[in-house]
Amino acid sequence: MRKLTFGMNLSLDGYIAAPGGDIGWSAPSDELFQWWSDRVGTTDLALYGRKLWETMSSHWPTADQQPGVTPAEVEFAHRWREMPKVVFSSTTSTIDGDTRLVTGDAVAEIARLKAEDGGPMDIGGATLAAAAMRAGLIDEYVLATAPVMVGGGTPFFTALDSWVNLNLVETQTFPGGVVLSRYETVR
Repeated sequence: MRKLTFGMNLSLDGYIAAPGGDIGWSAPSDELFQWWSDRVGTTDLALYGRKLWETMSSHWPTADQQPGVTPAEVEFAHRWREMPKVVFSSTTSTIDGDTRLVTGDAVAEIARLKAEDGGPMDIGGATLAAAAMRAGLIDEYVLATAPVMVGGGTPFFTALDSWVNLNLVETQTFPGGVVLSRYETVR
């Protein structure tokens, strides 16, 4: 069975985007960016909701060809392009590249993918992750918490019907006061 991880940069008050989708507060340090890049390098399959897919796919396919690009951004762009991806959307009809589109029941498809043999999967996108969270499909949470409160926006966590017990497996501090915490779901 594959492991499913939900990880994002978030504000201290629990948001992955401020009102209006503003993520300007979440620019990672070089060290945190490298941590995320290394994670992408070990991810066997990435699951994206439509909004996050549109953000990522509008930048990373050609990011390594932009003026002033850093070596770390070149590395991330290559890793991101090579990583197999599945996009879940009921409003998108076409996806470029080798990415697969799922328009049906996201929870059923995520459960099916988890049951397959293979390496770790990451899930991204607040709405998609919330559905997987409510269904009890997430095995690990990675929170890169920035020392800022944005007061509202897109929350990292969704409302749940019952408690989810977690074990802390890693903490790490990054420049700018960002604290990365990894938690595994207790089953």
